[in-house]
Amino acid sequence: MPAITASMVAELRAKTDAPMMECKKALTEADGNSERAEEILRVKLGNKAGKAASRITAEGVVAAAVDGTTGALVEVNCETDFVSKNESFLGFTKAAASLVAQHNPADVAALSALAYSQDGFGPTLEDVRKGLIGKIGENMTIRRFKRYAGGGKLAHYLHGTRIGVMVEFDGDATAAKDVAMHVAAMKPAALSQGDVPAEVVDKERKIATEKAAESGKPADIVAKMVEGSVQKFLKEVSLLNQVFVKAADGKQTVEQYLKTAGTAVKGFTLYVVGEGIEKKVDDFAAEVAAQVAAAKGQ
Repeated sequence: MPAITASMVAELRAKTDAPMMECKKALTEADGNSERAEEILRVKLGNKAGKAASRITAEGVVAAAVDGTTGALVEVNCETDFVSKNESFLGFTKAAASLVAQHNPADVAALSALAYSQDGFGPTLEDVRKGLIGKIGENMTIRRFKRYAGGGKLAHYLHGTRIGVMVEFDGDATAAKDVAMHVAAMKPAALSQGDVPAEVVDKERKIATEKAAESGKPADIVAKMVEGSVQKFLKEVSLLNQVFVKAADGKQTVEQYLKTAGTAVKGFTLYVVGEGIEKKVDDFAAEVAAQVAAAKGQ
């Protein structure tokens, strides 16, 4: 059996992006044949994908696809910021956004079943996802998407790859893009006060009630304090009532800005990567020690 050299392992890793130890194992099993070792790694990818499935994916990117009045916003997650910059991962995310826009899948499962091939993996988006998990060595998941095809114009804004906004509007495209940027900066919860979810309002009312009760003031005064606090909150979290980030006077609301621009926003979607996902905090030193110990035991 030929000796497995460091250069052989490095070459195989460059071709597959598989972990070093996996490359060495594959080359050993293939008696040093690089092509056979690559095939062995491809066969093992499914198992690696299964092992990775339980790992938390709080990093990732948001991608957008727009074709006329049809568009989509997609969030795809991975485990580390490093992988969120990987070209194969970014290609997969952009493809997912395009597939949503083109085919209108009902949910993530339907999206995953659509035909797609990349980096030698396929024939479905799900097959590519599993293949890339093995190739890159990290779990990745399609978390959510939003599709627009209601006939309204679309504007989108991506702040890097971590924040994405899609705005449906009628009127001026520049004004709509400005509002998309505003949404990314100010992160409103809804278009108007009436659109703020009831559970969000109830939570805010409960907090306001507890704070007002501590004042020791009469019940009628407390009720007015609570209502004033809730109304202030609704203005702060509703897009149309927020002060426009580009307002020259520091007072003009988004609604007023849109009126001067002859533009109406019909709806918007804001995705922030990893929002609401509990991130796992690892002990890096312990992780390295564990990997070294595992390597010695092989």
